[in-house]
Amino acid sequence: MEAKTKDLWVYVETKEDGSAKSVGLELLGPGRDLADKQGGKLVAVVIGSGVEQAVSDASAHGADQVIVVDAPEFKEYTTDAYTAAMYYLIDKYGPTTLLIGATPDGRDMGPRLSCRLKTGLTADCTGLDIDPESGNVAWTRPAFGGNLMATILCPDHRPQIGTVRPGVFKKSAPGNAKAEVVREEFHVAPEQIRTELLEVIREAAGELVDLEGADIIVSGGRGVGGPEGFAPVKALADVLGATVGASRAAVDSGWISHAYQVGQTGKTVAPKLYIACGISGAIQHLAGMSGSDCIVAINKDPDAPIFDVADYGIVGNLFEVLPALTEEIKKLKA
Repeated sequence: MEAKTKDLWVYVETKEDGSAKSVGLELLGPGRDLADKQGGKLVAVVIGSGVEQAVSDASAHGADQVIVVDAPEFKEYTTDAYTAAMYYLIDKYGPTTLLIGATPDGRDMGPRLSCRLKTGLTADCTGLDIDPESGNVAWTRPAFGGNLMATILCPDHRPQIGTVRPGVFKKSAPGNAKAEVVREEFHVAPEQIRTELLEVIREAAGELVDLEGADIIVSGGRGVGGPEGFAPVKALADVLGATVGASRAAVDSGWISHAYQVGQTGKTVAPKLYIACGISGAIQHLAGMSGSDCIVAINKDPDAPIFDVADYGIVGNLFEVLPALTEEIKKLKA
């Protein structure tokens, strides 16, 4: 498909209440930079039912234009309906680039859409830029198990599409900007939607882990030694009002649920404070947390790679350091 404009689009997913999910708003930041370099508008695309709050959210976070498809059949995400709507919009307006959050829904729609458009898709990106020589988007993502970073170009087909992990970019503070709102009347017949949502089964309490939205995360790794080793990690998290995280090694060992995993195969996070306890700092883990504002590493191995990215490092036994740190914080709070 030929691009009709130089515009960059950001797909803004919506929540059940019609507001925008964080990842779409996060992508409007780098989207602005890319759109300016491409010489086009920054356009937010909102699909759903009763999504006026998401439209306002996208406008407040800097979109020049918001294209909205609002109809009852888009109340719940389905591959058929959402792909059809997005394909219709792209075919009509012809953007040159589309950013999608690498959420479960985004990872579902992105590949289906790229096949229908006969264009490429770069998945799970952690970096975005414009290649100075070709003017194409330079999509950066971990490759070969996270052992190196690959930069990928899509020179021959449009739009260029990439999914970007939540938490990679920071959401800007909302402003008073007013975007142009374009409302599209698009409907999908019931017989075209081949799946039906019968029931939503909520995760068990304790498994609802909002790592991506956390301001403080205390994570445990192989060094905690077992499930019981997370007790001092959780104790420190409690006094800090923090969320517990974990490395892949701890999750693969069965010590804690995958819902807590930070890293390339878990969640990408960028909290204000990240405390890594007994985590060596494999590149797969660093890919998921190196964007944190402040990183504190606690490890008994002074040569652990985690210290290379840490702002503060404590060389010591976490079972001695964490209780002492927890008690000191309790005293300060008292």
